[in-house]
Amino acid sequence: MSVLCIFEDVKYKKLLPLVWLKPVYELRCGMRSLMDKIILNYKNLTIELFCRDYLKDVVKERYNYNVNAEIKDNALFINGRILMDKPISIEGPEEIGINKENDIVYIRVKKENAKLINSEFILDCDLEKIKKTFKNIKIIETNYTLINYSWDLVHYNPEQIKNEFVKLANAGEIQGNIYERVVIIDKKNIFIGKNSKIKPGVIIDNEEGPVYIDENVLIEPNAVVQGPTYVGKGSIIRLGAKIREGTSIGDVCRIGGEVEESIIHGYSNKQHDGFLGHAYIGMWCNLGASTNNSDLKNNYGNVKVYVEGKLIDSGSMFVGLTMADHSKSGIGTTFNTGTVVGVSSNIFGEGYPPKFIPSFSWGGAKGFVTYRLDDALEVVSKVMARRKKSLTKSEEKLLKKVFELTTTERAVK
Repeated sequence: MSVLCIFEDVKYKKLLPLVWLKPVYELRCGMRSLMDKIILNYKNLTIELFCRDYLKDVVKERYNYNVNAEIKDNALFINGRILMDKPISIEGPEEIGINKENDIVYIRVKKENAKLINSEFILDCDLEKIKKTFKNIKIIETNYTLINYSWDLVHYNPEQIKNEFVKLANAGEIQGNIYERVVIIDKKNIFIGKNSKIKPGVIIDNEEGPVYIDENVLIEPNAVVQGPTYVGKGSIIRLGAKIREGTSIGDVCRIGGEVEESIIHGYSNKQHDGFLGHAYIGMWCNLGASTNNSDLKNNYGNVKVYVEGKLIDSGSMFVGLTMADHSKSGIGTTFNTGTVVGVSSNIFGEGYPPKFIPSFSWGGAKGFVTYRLDDALEVVSKVMARRKKSLTKSEEKLLKKVFELTTTERAVK
């Protein structure tokens, strides 16, 4: 019997600050997380998770899986950055699958070799280290896509919604309540889950892509939703909102204004007017009224983004805001193209803030100070309580750890 092991490798660093509080495989693209996409390809298998050691306790709380445990069976190790569209065979000869950049996509080994793979080994490993550990193992090049940067997730999001709609939806099925004077352009390209309500004046333009509305969603009057789009369970689309193509909204969000080709994790709010485009927003974020982000430079050049402390060329004309968990913007905040905001930061005031804002920062264009940890934790607890959630001891410990790990970032002027 083989087990399925999902791991993160050292290139998680290129996805910071989004993954300070989560392993890479919890990132979203399309209608599900990267991990969910992997697991959907396998049935009746034991799942094992590997992550950075300081994430272990929180990951254990979230899932009924072993985390960073010794593997005692034949195993297929799959890189959690994979954008999985077809399964990798769980059975077969020992083998390493790599991509063109020599990143390890998967490792399939017998139990004798599986015992040699622990969380530290798999996190830090490169191809040469693997070759030395598993002599004579076959290495093949694969064409699976691995996510390297936050804007990769946004880029692939529209197509992922289309692909997952085919796999997960009964196309044309409407389980919720559609009021009179709702316009649905393509009745075969929609799914509406149980107890969802679509109010009068709503237009669902799904001619160019599907619209999947999950359970207990409320779409208020006169909103427009273009496909491909996914709206998660318990979310609310506010009056007159414009949800444009390529957008994924997680569970229990409140979304208004204009949103285009963006990914928003669960429990985050953008209640009011303002433009969010080609953005990736983490969990428990709140964008104040009239918050806007630019996603296109005036000269139509490629957007540069801070990654691991360096400004790099994204290779794309369209990159908006990247905001990690628990961060917030005040009324009228304006973000430049490719701005990156860390964990639990609070941004406000006139003018463009810098393009990189470290975790636990408080301020805006005129400057920042450190957001006191005890104050930040108090706000996190209050915000979660409003959604009937509690900050666990493991989550509090993790936030404290991230505060410590990002001290150097805040010291840079």
